Amino acid sequence: MTTLAPHLTAFLRRHLPHERRASQHTCAAYAYSFQLLLTFAAARLGITPSGIEVEQIDPPLILAFLEHIEESRGNSARTRNARIAAIKTFFRFLEYRLPSCLDQARRVRAIPMKKVDEALVSHLSRQEMQALLDAPDLRQASGIRDRAMLHLAFAAGLRVSELVSLRIDQIDRQTVASIHVMGKGRRERVLPLWKETATTLKAWLAVRPASGDPELFLNATGRALSRSGFEYILAKHVTTAARKQPSIASKRITPHVLRHTCAMHTLQATRDVRKVSLWLGHASLQSTEIYLRADPTEKLEALATMVPPTLKPGRFHAPDKLLGMLKSVSRSGDYVD
Repeated sequence: MTTLAPHLTAFLRRHLPHERRASQHTCAAYAYSFQLLLTFAAARLGITPSGIEVEQIDPPLILAFLEHIEESRGNSARTRNARIAAIKTFFRFLEYRLPSCLDQARRVRAIPMKKVDEALVSHLSRQEMQALLDAPDLRQASGIRDRAMLHLAFAAGLRVSELVSLRIDQIDRQTVASIHVMGKGRRERVLPLWKETATTLKAWLAVRPASGDPELFLNATGRALSRSGFEYILAKHVTTAARKQPSIASKRITPHVLRHTCAMHTLQATRDVRKVSLWLGHASLQSTEIYLRADPTEKLEALATMVPPTLKPGRFHAPDKLLGMLKSVSRSGDYVD
């Protein structure tokens, strides 16, 4: 039997950040997946998490854990797939460290992903987005910061992780005309900014505390703003914007909806999905095709180029109502000899 703890520590502390060069957010997500798994396994096995052995994390226990997070925690199929992906990556790592667990690792990796519905992306209209950008109170420094964050998240189509980790040295302090983004998968991109967005950033830089973390956006204590912090700020301004645009209240607006909104507006303006892919920092066009499904413009153009089939004219004879009634009764057998 092999203790799990040292191998899991090596996986999270050395393999992912140094050998795989995974981002801090990826490492945190994997660690949280195993936190849930080991808490469930410890309760099921009646031992402490530190005492769990590799051989005990077998496919039946993993399947029970996946069922648990869906039924008890109410997680979606996407979240389930994310958890099993982290577990599979760990067992792929174990294949080379523990040859005795090779068969177990292969059986774990054979656990299938669950199919998920490909729903249309949610996004905001121009009027709704403008109402959200106008929501922050500019009489306060926090309002100036919030307006700059909302402008930048929308205009640059940033992921929330890219937004909160953006450092002050990743923008041009002289003109604030562009930003340098380190995206998912360590893909870098440089994005020019609208004059309006640059103006909001300059206003924030003028009141931003000189001391504190190197990140561009800081909280009230001068520390880097967290993901949950931005989610809280966004929810607050969504409530304010809904008073001006009531249609916002019917939508679930998350930080990623701002990214979707940028993508949809860019697609409608450029009519080129490749430019949207470059702007968002996607690894392939396949990731960008979700916006084509949500935009009806391309479908309307395709419909306009098609010639509808011609119908042969004919005569229509209305059935006699009395005979229709008699036939319906005879078919139902509801008659007397």
